[in-house]
Formats: sequence, structure tokens, C-alpha cells
Amino acid sequence: MAPSHKPRKKRKEETTSYTNGELTKSQSRQSISSPQFPLASFLWSAKKSTSQWVILPLVLMAVGLFRWATGFWGYSGFNVPPMHGDFEAQRHWMEITTHLPISQWYFYDLPYWGLDYPPLTAYHSWLMGKIGSLFDPQWFALDDSRGFESQLLKVYMRATVLISEYLIYVPAVVILSRKLGRMRGVSIWESSVALVAILMQPATILIDHAHFQYNTVMLGLALACISSMLAGRALWGCVFFVAALCYKQMALYYAPAIFAYLVGICVVPKFNTSRFAAIAFVTILSFAVSFAPLLLGSLYDHQRGIPAYTAKETPLPPLLVALPVALNQQSWYYPPLLQLTQSIYRIFPFARGLFEDKVANMWCAIHTAHKLHQYPLGQMQRISTVITLISILPSIMTISLFPRRELLPWAMASTAWGFFLCSFQVHEKSVLLPLLPMTILLGGDGGLGTEMRAWIGWANMLGVWTLFPLLKRDELRMPYAVLSLLWAYLLGLPPTSFSLYFGRQSQRGELKLLTKALHLGFYAAMIAWHVGEAFVRPPEDKPDLWVVLNVLIGFAGFGVCLLWCSWQLILRSGTMEDYFGVRMRLEAGSKKKKQ
Repeated sequence: MAPSHKPRKKRKEETTSYTNGELTKSQSRQSISSPQFPLASFLWSAKKSTSQWVILPLVLMAVGLFRWATGFWGYSGFNVPPMHGDFEAQRHWMEITTHLPISQWYFYDLPYWGLDYPPLTAYHSWLMGKIGSLFDPQWFALDDSRGFESQLLKVYMRATVLISEYLIYVPAVVILSRKLGRMRGVSIWESSVALVAILMQPATILIDHAHFQYNTVMLGLALACISSMLAGRALWGCVFFVAALCYKQMALYYAPAIFAYLVGICVVPKFNTSRFAAIAFVTILSFAVSFAPLLLGSLYDHQRGIPAYTAKETPLPPLLVALPVALNQQSWYYPPLLQLTQSIYRIFPFARGLFEDKVANMWCAIHTAHKLHQYPLGQMQRISTVITLISILPSIMTISLFPRRELLPWAMASTAWGFFLCSFQVHEKSVLLPLLPMTILLGGDGGLGTEMRAWIGWANMLGVWTLFPLLKRDELRMPYAVLSLLWAYLLGLPPTSFSLYFGRQSQRGELKLLTKALHLGFYAAMIAWHVGEAFVRPPEDKPDLWVVLNVLIGFAGFGVCLLWCSWQLILRSGTMEDYFGVRMRLEAGSKKKKQ
């Protein structure tokens, strides 16, 4: 007779396994999984849904709500006459483009926020100004509207940023993140988690929707270029990148990487004449189309007898004066040539100086100890050009010799860091350019894993921290604190969580001790800086002490970002493996997925 009582089996110890990207952890015996960080928790209920059309509308509504709420705060130059700030600059460009002939756009009253962006920005300003004038013509009345401030104008201007972003930047982010996910076998749910992380990037929201600018238009066109390159459509990539350049000249930060990649696909493994010719033709044609309304409009105005240039208001463009031939001002070609040289002169303001305000790059850091304004401006231009080329040389050589599409975001991040740190005339807001290609990598395989999340998260937290002095001047401390801490919380980053460095994830050994010490050291410095800046008054003879410390710490951290992106690009290209026998350590999640 069998015994009625069966002894209980000894419970085996639960073991933890991690899925691709480390978004979840699962108990193998109980088949129970749980999210690794809060952002995955918020989207946990959508994990069983395989349709992106279920998740995507909710994501877009949520991130849009944060953007609109950020716009309730002040903006650059609010109640700060006589020049006000970037808000007034954008409004003023709408004013002059809607009231003046196109031939006068780049000449009119240059001391007061003269137009100094490429033609696509001017066309965009014209469109926004025309639409805004339908609501209230006083917003953009020529000359009389200078410094105009009202709540309705603020709502309209905020809406133009949001709509422009949702028409260009947001679709570009969605398409690129999905494409990266499909290329690397990432599930729709994991791509959706990465999408929220990318769209909630605090620096971009704070600069465009709080401080006020239209950077996301240019950034969206740059992302469209990457998507086209990843899809094997190099010609469309050229079109989108030229559009980005013709909207904001800051897109030049990406130009060396794009150029080197295009050269690489034309010469490796052998020279492809037809591809080279097609790329050259499409690039030139794209520039021609972008400048065509400006140049043809100047011809039309010339025929109507409308002058673009008067010697009393604005001197002739230096590029035009430097031409070795005498020009007939009554000839048909003179007006478009005048417009072209003047627009180029305005777009590239070499006369402004080595850097703008206090920015966390090499020159401002050096200037704190050794004043650089004592050197001739032309000499500093040449020196900065040479050092910038040296800083980006490893990246452009790598991407040209190994022109693989998946390496392009790494190359763009590396060259953008080199430009930000070493180039001429850098703004604090330019940090958005190197941060974008780094952040978009969250959507790839292992992008939300321990190592990638730690590095990309640290770079973004450092980047938005260096923007604090600018945001403080605009009375934007509260949105800065909310958005930056919210993003850190969602991704499980310091100062809200230290699980990446001390928790169960850190015990797996994916973050080396040096990386932990480096990141935590910078996080500690940022926290200590905020405490000191808030409670310790600087000495009277050093009123900018805290801003200078922000510059020095930021410069050191961004230098590390440049080295890390360049190193990752070289490793992933296979250069080290091919020539030195060094194999790249792959993400643990990728290994398990292949098994």
C-alpha cells in the first residue's frame, strides 16, 4: 500500500535570467518576470501587445503633454529689454520675412537680431508669420512689434514649436527607432520603451519648449538622413542632410561623418563612378533648390526696382568685396550673387569670437586660466580648425574605411563631440547635436542594457546639467529639475537610483570598476555643484565662480564622451580585430538571443 503522505520536495534556489536589452528579469522556475527600471514598468501592461499602433498614440500623447506643460514657463529674454532673447529673435524673423521683400531679409537692421540662419529657417519663419498674422497682425507689425509680449503670442509661438516638432522630429525618431529595432531584432515593446526615453530627452525639451528655439526641425532632418542611409537610400539621405544644413548651420557638426561615409560607399571595395556622380548631383541640386527662392526672389525684386543693399545701412559682404573681378551692379547676375555672399556671411559669423558666452568646451575652459582674446582672431580660427580636424580624424577615417550603415550614428556622435569641444563659435545649446545620435542608440540591440544605458544616460545628464546656467537666467530652474530628474528616474539613473552601479545589474560585471568610478565621480560633482551654487555665494572678485566650475567639469566629461564614442566606433568597425587581434566584447543580451 502506497503511503498517503509524500515528502515535500526541496525547493530549488531561484535563479534570475535577463532578456535582450535587460528590460526585464525573470524567475526561471516560476516564469515570472518583472521590469528592471521604472520606464519599463510604466509600459509593462503593453508588453503582450504586438501592435505598435496600440502603443504609439499613447506615447505621443504623453510626451506631447510634457512638452506643452514645459511651455507654461518663461522663455529666453522674457521682460528683458532692449534685445530680449531667442524668443524675440524668432518672432522678429517672422516680422521681417512677412513684411519685407525677400531681397532685404539678410540686410535689414542687422544690429537688432538680423537674420543669421540659412534660407529654410527664413522660409519657415515666413510661413509661421503669415499664419500668425491671421490671428493678430500686431504680433508681427514691422518695427512696431519689437519686444511685443502677450500670452496669446506666447501660446502661438509655443504651438509653432510643438507642431513643427510633431511634423518633422517626432516622425523621424519613430521611424529611426523602429528601423534600428528591426535591424537588430528588437521587439516592438522594447522599441517603444526606447522611443519614450528618446522623446523625453530633457535637454531637447528644455531648449526648444522652455528656452525657445526650433532645433528639433534640424535634428529631425538629420535623423531622416540617418534613416535613409540605414535603408540604403543614400541619395535621399543627401537630400535630408542638405535640408538640415539649410535650416541650421549647426548641422555641420555631422558633416564630416556623413561626407566620410558617402566617400566610403563610393570607393570601398572599388570606386563606383555612377554612385559618386549621383551623390554629387543630388547634393548640388538640393542646395540649389534650397537657395532658389532667395536668389530668384532677388532677381524679381531687382526687376521691380527694389534695392537690397544701401551703403548707409550695411556694408557689402566681405566675400563679394574679396572677388578678384570687378562687378557691374546693374548686371542681371549681381543681385543673386549679392544675396548668396551676404547670406553666407551672415550664416558663418566668424567675426563674433571664439566662443559664445560660457560653454563647456576646450576654448572656454582654457580661457579661464589663460585669456585667449589677446591673440588675433584669424590665428585662433586656424588653430581651432586644425585641432577640430585632429579630434575627429579617427572617426572619419574609420567610417570611410569601414562604411557600414550601423556605424553611422557612432561616427556622427563622435564628430559632433569633436566640433562641440574644439570648433569655432560654439553655443551651449549645441550640445544637443552630439547627444542626439548617442540617445537614438537606445533603440538598438542592447541600447537599454546596463553599459549603454549607463553611458548614454550619464552623457545626457551631464549635458542638461551644463545648460543650467543658461536656463537659470530664463528662470527655468523648476522645469530643469523636473524633467532632468524625471528622465533619470525613468531610466534608473543617478541621482534617483544607483542600481546600475550598486544593484543586481552591476553584479553581472558589465560595468567596469573604472567606468563606475568615473560616472559616480561626475554625478557627485554635479550634485555638489548644485548644492554649492544654491547656498554658497561666490567671492566678489570671482562672481562667475560657479559658472566657471560648470564649464570645467562639463568640458572634462564631454572629453570622455568623445573618447568613448570614438573608441566604440573603432571597436564596432572591426578595426581592432582585423589588425590587432582584439575581439570586441558583445552585449550579453545579444549572445543569449543568438543562442
